[in-house]
Amino acid sequence: MTADSRDKPDHQRPEHPAFWDKRFSEGTTPWDAGTVPAALAAHMAAQAPASVLIPGCGSAHEAAFLDRLGWAVTALDFSPAAIEAARRNLGDWRGCLLQEDFFAHRPVAPYALVYERAFLCALPRKLWGGYGGTMARLVAPGGCLAGFFFLGEEPKGPPFGIGREALLGMLVPHFELAADEPVADSLPAFADGERWMVWRRR
Repeated sequence: MTADSRDKPDHQRPEHPAFWDKRFSEGTTPWDAGTVPAALAAHMAAQAPASVLIPGCGSAHEAAFLDRLGWAVTALDFSPAAIEAARRNLGDWRGCLLQEDFFAHRPVAPYALVYERAFLCALPRKLWGGYGGTMARLVAPGGCLAGFFFLGEEPKGPPFGIGREALLGMLVPHFELAADEPVADSLPAFADGERWMVWRRR
């Protein structure tokens, strides 16, 4: 961490919940489509319901969708304001909503699927070193990490884009890439940079 980043208040540092609380309270959420992405809907239509984790769930639109499909959903965010937004959207549902740090999450058993959307790209790059190993711990062998990955080399964020080789280096030790497709319905914040990917746990 640089001296400059340490000097910033928490609401200007995306590794802190206060950063995201401020954006939710102001309604500044350009990552929130308010709908379920087409690639997710198509992928899940072909899957048998099982356990799924959604880290950085935000407003939890996808959590509500997967709950309706019969999945056992755990939705997680470390921002209190995000959890409140999720609670309003989810209403009476069967899943589990947790205010918790992704890296500290310790489920009773690993998940059949972890869904990635605007989570890795919300993490400052200094936190990326723990992403691959934590995902490997949370996904059951033979299970999947599936979702949208924002590829790019822009130095500032969020969203923090990741180079393809860096993403491969992060995940290939634990996962095999099973699908890699362009995304037609990206939000402007992710335009021309998103890929739908499915990574199978080794």
